[in-house]
Amino acid sequence: MEGVELEFDPMALDEIVNKAIERKTGARALRSIVEGILLDIMYELPTMQNIDKCLITRDVVCEGEKPVYIESDRKTA
Repeated sequence: MEGVELEFDPMALDEIVNKAIERKTGARALRSIVEGILLDIMYELPTMQNIDKCLITRDVVCEGEKPVYIESDRKTA
């Protein structure tokens, strides 16, 4: 909705899968894990300007770090 591309680093995806396997609940665990990761981002992102991409890294999944925000080159009026 914010026009921002969401990208998951391959190592982040591996960690999400590992967490789901630990929970032994299949696709429901995947959804729950991803929602938990994205919850703060969904509230923070609309207040930011000139962001083209949000990159979810392993540290975001495992350590609760902030994602990498890639800013746009274009100027806003």
